[in-house]
Amino acid sequence: MQGFEQKNAEIRDAFLTLKRDHPGKLEARLNLSWSNWGFGLEELATSVRRLADNDIGFIELHGNHYGPDIGYDAAATNRLLGDHGMACSGICGMFSPDNEMASTRAVVRQRAVDYIKRTVEFAVAVEANYILVVPAAVGRPTKIDDCEFERSVATLQSVAHLFEQAGIRAAIEPIRAAEVSICHTVEDALAYIAAVDHPGVQHINGDVYHMQVSESHIAAALRSCGERLANLHLADSNRCALGEGSLDIDTMIMALYLIGFNNASCFAPPEPLGPGGDPYPAMYGKPEAVVLDQLVSMSARTWREREEAVRAL
Repeated sequence: MQGFEQKNAEIRDAFLTLKRDHPGKLEARLNLSWSNWGFGLEELATSVRRLADNDIGFIELHGNHYGPDIGYDAAATNRLLGDHGMACSGICGMFSPDNEMASTRAVVRQRAVDYIKRTVEFAVAVEANYILVVPAAVGRPTKIDDCEFERSVATLQSVAHLFEQAGIRAAIEPIRAAEVSICHTVEDALAYIAAVDHPGVQHINGDVYHMQVSESHIAAALRSCGERLANLHLADSNRCALGEGSLDIDTMIMALYLIGFNNASCFAPPEPLGPGGDPYPAMYGKPEAVVLDQLVSMSARTWREREEAVRAL
């Protein structure tokens, strides 16, 4: 067998052992959510209806509180989600060159601090479980200098207590080197968490698209996260809907069950942003409803089919 096949076999054997010896650990299904920032300028009400129509009970909300007068209204959001029987899984924190923690410019780092404060406040109001945190700017793959890691750590340390006080998980996301300058792997994320050294910053947000590039084996990397994995962004190998590429979804699902990811505080939101180097223009674009309908329905159907196939082994 090739190396990846050997790892696949090891994970399959471990999963079958878990199923045989501890069947109760498979009782709960994985929580399917959806990250909505890729829906662009679409009204939140339209997005929520689409997800509800596909029996998706959770939404990862775009962290769009870029200023005190910008972003979702918490009360209105809660009413909308309640009307559709949905809940907020977490907040997708957005860190660009305008508000990054690794910047050499103090004013930019202050924007990052202020952004995190606003996002934590909103997360509490909508009962989110986590906030995605990126150590450096997405869309700036070229490093500024050799001290980005240290500046980012120091900046996050200044607000780490807010996560602890709010009971919100700060989930550090490793992103491929084509999009960010630091923190590309699970190992990098663990080192970053250790450097921050605060109980409020203890979790990881995985993204299978980035992991295809940065990790030697996605499912093995997920197992290495263990209980630190709070959330997992999903997309197929071509960053399109699940089922449109060559991603080994089954082995990944086995790995998630092995780490106990099928619990009330962990979520798997698809984030099919399409191929290409920079997906962020989608955040500002006018979406095609028919395309989004297909993305959601195909991803949800594929995920559920594969999960049931794995559980039936």
